[in-house]
Amino acid sequence: MKIFLYVAAVVLVILLYFLYRQGSKKNVWIWLGSYVKQKMKGKPEFRRGEPIHIFFCVVDHFEPIQEGYTKAEEWARMNAWIKDYPQMAGKHADSNGRVPQHTWFYPGEAYESEYLEGLVGLCKMGYGDIEFHHHHYYESSKGLREKIRKALNEFAQHGVFVTDNGSSALSYGFIHGNMALDNSRYEDKWCGVNDELTILKETGCYADFSSPTAPANSQARKINAIYYATDDPAKPKSHDTGIDVEVGGKPAGDLMIIQGPLAPNWVKRKYGILPTIDNGEIHNNAPGTPDRIERWIRQAIHVRGKPNWVFVKASCHGAQDENYDVLLGRQADQMYTYLEERYRNRERYKLHYVTAREFYNIVKAAEAGQAGNPVQYYDYSIPRYRYR
Repeated sequence: MKIFLYVAAVVLVILLYFLYRQGSKKNVWIWLGSYVKQKMKGKPEFRRGEPIHIFFCVVDHFEPIQEGYTKAEEWARMNAWIKDYPQMAGKHADSNGRVPQHTWFYPGEAYESEYLEGLVGLCKMGYGDIEFHHHHYYESSKGLREKIRKALNEFAQHGVFVTDNGSSALSYGFIHGNMALDNSRYEDKWCGVNDELTILKETGCYADFSSPTAPANSQARKINAIYYATDDPAKPKSHDTGIDVEVGGKPAGDLMIIQGPLAPNWVKRKYGILPTIDNGEIHNNAPGTPDRIERWIRQAIHVRGKPNWVFVKASCHGAQDENYDVLLGRQADQMYTYLEERYRNRERYKLHYVTAREFYNIVKAAEAGQAGNPVQYYDYSIPRYRYR
């Protein structure tokens, strides 16, 4: 008996050690407490008699230009999307008969007129939207403002960020390069700007779509949420906490943060024991499989007071060659097939493929207390872009 207890104690110590090491290495301790609190509250109760709407949005850190690639190789990446995305997406439709929507967050610092024009063609055909992605290394506030405004004006030449309401003001959604929003990776110097949320707001950003960033140390404590963050110009990572968007509420702070799902993955385990991290990113080693889709939906990201509208934001790096199959090929086809079989035709569920801009608009409509078919709110706050 003593030997058994001794062995059990040794095994427990080893397990706790591995848990601690993995938690520290993957920065799990930043967000694990928030995850546990969410689970202790239990699942939100869906309102009976009302359909459950699943909004599925794919945000792409789209970077066709990379060091070491020739112009021909870059064009091959672009042509894969221009040719193959319509072919793949054309096989699928949501509950409204709409094909899967893709949002290409194109890097402002890597502007290339021809490449951007290729994506504009896809947007004109009804396959998605273009938004703003930006990398900057130990930048100044002044320098960031100048670079953002320069890039926005370049994009606007193609009708990107120019809304279809006659306004001269440009509007855009944002993803920070290198997972460093608001200088949240200040030790690595991947940003340098503590007042970034303020700058984004001033230059026309309607929401940030960077999160989650786990396992990076830039991951916010607040997870699986849609909320308003208030900038502290003197400190980094102002989006670490915030005020949830809720029905009947009003905009607060400086910028809306729209997060994707973040949760432990007990299906794919390290050493067969420890859970890995599911941060909602689709890549070659983590395709959009049924277990992941169900996990994303179980996080129940919603506007407070509107539990029947469930928001699922998946991310990806679509221009990377190794991700072709999970985004344009067989595994992408399987992902959308599962979504449609599970949520398009099933009683009580409605599946909606939406862009990042439409995602935001639906959130704003929910905040305003709007009801009925959410399709009517796709252009609720930010009108369509006038792609030229």
